[in-house]
Amino acid sequence: MPLLQSTVYRLEPSLDGERLSVTAPPAEAAAASDDTVMASLVNALNDTYNTKAKGWGRFAEQGEQAGPLVAWLSAYQADEQTFAQLANAMAERLAQTLQGQLSVGGYLVIAHLRQGDTETLLMALIHQREGIGFNDAHQAVPAAQLNTSQLTLAARINLTQWQSGVESTQYVSFLKDRGGKKLADGVAALLGMEEGIDAPAETRTLLKAFSDYVEKEDLDDDASREKTDTLVDYANEQLRRGEPMTLEELSELVDEKQPKAFYDHIRNADYGLSPEIPPDKRTISQFRRFTGRAGGVSISFDSHLLGSSIEYDETQDRLIIKQVPKQLKEQLAKRKE
Repeated sequence: MPLLQSTVYRLEPSLDGERLSVTAPPAEAAAASDDTVMASLVNALNDTYNTKAKGWGRFAEQGEQAGPLVAWLSAYQADEQTFAQLANAMAERLAQTLQGQLSVGGYLVIAHLRQGDTETLLMALIHQREGIGFNDAHQAVPAAQLNTSQLTLAARINLTQWQSGVESTQYVSFLKDRGGKKLADGVAALLGMEEGIDAPAETRTLLKAFSDYVEKEDLDDDASREKTDTLVDYANEQLRRGEPMTLEELSELVDEKQPKAFYDHIRNADYGLSPEIPPDKRTISQFRRFTGRAGGVSISFDSHLLGSSIEYDETQDRLIIKQVPKQLKEQLAKRKE
């Protein structure tokens, strides 16, 4: 992933925790395409960011949420200001926004990168931790390390999608960890954005639509398991790449012989899903199907239903289904007639 520009700032809270100082790099950051170490760091941050829970949205056009970032980005894209000027403005405004919120100092990395035809702007705060390394004499010595696997706050802007003019609610994202709500709110304020999609809720609705589709098609155990694996593998691959799931693309993968079948099912049932859905890692990781066949009985259900509409009594070796599928109930009712 080519790194076009990058720079790093030091954010340091005061002893009383009420103020946050910003230390800029000694010299203006130059194009970093030949800096392999910095490129590796930014790629590692980008990969970590892809796997984290995020809020998604777009720049607010007016009102209290709108901020100056859009104007700064427009000036940078038009070559009316340098990357260093853009980064300085972002770092200073973030420090003002997070006054009293940051308890531990860290390094703010701001990078402009390109992947394929897409350009993005990544901002991430990382902390340094003490570690151990070896010197030239093969002796163990203290060695500071950057903790790239844990981010305090981060945000990413898809510059290409933003400038394309295509109506979208997902070109701005920011880290949205449950334990860091105030920091997340501060980043959202810096971005001047409005959230446009609830990734966990959308992912849950997609999985519900998939479960309904599998039930409607009355698939056997092997086919059901294969399609579930296809969905989960696709979602995890999009997570790794930091890209949303596309309903049409997913439909083609779920059923190659009928590439529009799952997509038509979603649209005809009116689940209210967006054409593109950022996958939620936690929701996806909980989604698998349990299947079993023995003595003329075949059972298949989504793992997330266990403990809610389906219960397993291990001591009695019983499976309790609280919500019997409509189709099955109709068959059982006809049997009594």
